[in-house]
Amino acid sequence: MQHRDPWPEAPSRAPSPLRLLVADDNPVVRAGLTALLSGREDTTVVAEAADGREAYEAALRHRPDVILLDVRMPGVDGISALPHLVRLAPVMMLTYSHETETVREALRLGAGGYLVYGEFTTEQLVRAVRDVREGRPHVTPGAAKALLTALRANAPAHAEPQGPLNLRETAHQALSQLQSPVGQSFRARFRLSTREAEIMDLIASGMTNQQIAAACFISEKTVKNHINRIFAKLHTATRSQAAAKWLGVA
Repeated sequence: MQHRDPWPEAPSRAPSPLRLLVADDNPVVRAGLTALLSGREDTTVVAEAADGREAYEAALRHRPDVILLDVRMPGVDGISALPHLVRLAPVMMLTYSHETETVREALRLGAGGYLVYGEFTTEQLVRAVRDVREGRPHVTPGAAKALLTALRANAPAHAEPQGPLNLRETAHQALSQLQSPVGQSFRARFRLSTREAEIMDLIASGMTNQQIAAACFISEKTVKNHINRIFAKLHTATRSQAAAKWLGVA
């Protein structure tokens, strides 16, 4: 006669997926991130927002584990919304902007990390988001460089020759605590020329051919020729596909 175990072990359960809110005014980026992160067992996107105000309202409703926040958005931008959002959930800046002042201000206002598109893989993004939730900051190389620039700019002008060496050590120590082992930009594999990369940046920012032509001081026909070559190298057929692949969300 078999004796039943009076204390059977409870069946093990997989950890609940990390609940994310994606705030970005670019619908291509939002759709790409949502498809990417909701298609995994360990993450899911519970809400999207097109600006800071929508992000705040969505965060109040859904109480996400982490908020992925763009910097430049119409209406209430990411930096303006950041102090309000960090009271509701850890915030990871996920953006195309890596200006020194922007990076420094975002971290000063409480962002748990700063990731620049094109400088991380999907797995690195997920790891960074999980770490930010646990209070471990992540900064990609472009943002880290901006921080280093700020540190150097604040060095005293009359420093002794040994000063810059000490500053570099201080900067290295500070950045080593912030910078995650995020990979270098994967864009090199596309083999775009400097001009093509510049135009692809402008496409990803939402500019039309006419606006790109004006910004680069070239004709619209030249812009179209560049775009045809870009599409061929990225193996894409539309601007949205190219932008998603260029930003690393496809």
